[in-house]
Amino acid sequence: MSISHHKNGVARTFGSLVALCAVCALLLSACGGAASSGSATTVGSKPLTKVSIGLGYNPDIQFSPFYVAQSKGYYRDAGLDVTFNHGIVTDLIGTMFAGKSTFVFASGDELLEAHDKNPGLRALDVATIFQRYPVSIIVPADSSIKSLADLKGHSIGEPGPYGATYTGVLALLKSAGLTTNDVKLQSVGFNQVAALSTHKVDAVVGYSNNEPLQLNRNGFKVRTFDVSDYQPLVSNGIVATADTYNNNPAMVRSFVQATLKGLRDVIAHPDDAVSVSQTYVPGMNVDQARAVLAATIPIYKGNGKLGYNDSTTWLDTAKFLASQKMIAPVSDVTQFYTNKTVE
Repeated sequence: MSISHHKNGVARTFGSLVALCAVCALLLSACGGAASSGSATTVGSKPLTKVSIGLGYNPDIQFSPFYVAQSKGYYRDAGLDVTFNHGIVTDLIGTMFAGKSTFVFASGDELLEAHDKNPGLRALDVATIFQRYPVSIIVPADSSIKSLADLKGHSIGEPGPYGATYTGVLALLKSAGLTTNDVKLQSVGFNQVAALSTHKVDAVVGYSNNEPLQLNRNGFKVRTFDVSDYQPLVSNGIVATADTYNNNPAMVRSFVQATLKGLRDVIAHPDDAVSVSQTYVPGMNVDQARAVLAATIPIYKGNGKLGYNDSTTWLDTAKFLASQKMIAPVSDVTQFYTNKTVE
């Protein structure tokens, strides 16, 4: 489910929501290319390999590392002609196997669940861009809910029983020794801000770089319980099919390295990243985008190993999903990721 604002799940993705299967109509001059890899175009005397990535959501500031890498020519310097496939889809990883994209921006839990449903579809995370799982349970600042255990008996608004937000709420409840039977889960769609600020529910689950910012901006002060502080889960990264990785390892590494170069630029110069992203995000509110990016940078950074796949976090993710009967137990999680592209 792709972990992204208002959805998912992007997420894991984060991701994916039962929502409109829309493809962004914004055609950027910097983004030519076909959905699949292998073909080539020529710019000047340099041939470029066409690749694409399904970002699993509408154009958004959270994708600024990709936009910066495109805008500054990092992909072209790596010999790549990159297309961004925007739009919310119900099965992001499935679209990759259908040949719609060379890569997708999907989460570890989404990858594990996709493999559980169809073991014949082999894919792996070649760089985890979101080093922290950005889902939170959000409560009013003056709420009597001071700990996760205090959620017992309270109502929690959620988009629905799917995606990264649902995985996140299950993880937080498990951390407190609770289950869904101990709380009152209410589907509120993507109206968490309104549901909490009008006290229709006692808490909501959303994204740490989205709903809390909206609520505080509206003058409604809140506190959060972040999944990443309680349960290690692999969030959104660049996912490729095993065939793509095995047949084109140099191309995959080039794409990852160019993206990480863009990511480092975003972290070092966030205001510049916001300016660049305006070209890619129609109607972007600059002040809000700046605030969202400031909240997203710690998610990109994690413990400082940009793009890194942590073996313990992958193992913990698989164990957690199995404990919730979301997947069968996994004997070897190393088949789902590599760090050879980020080292």
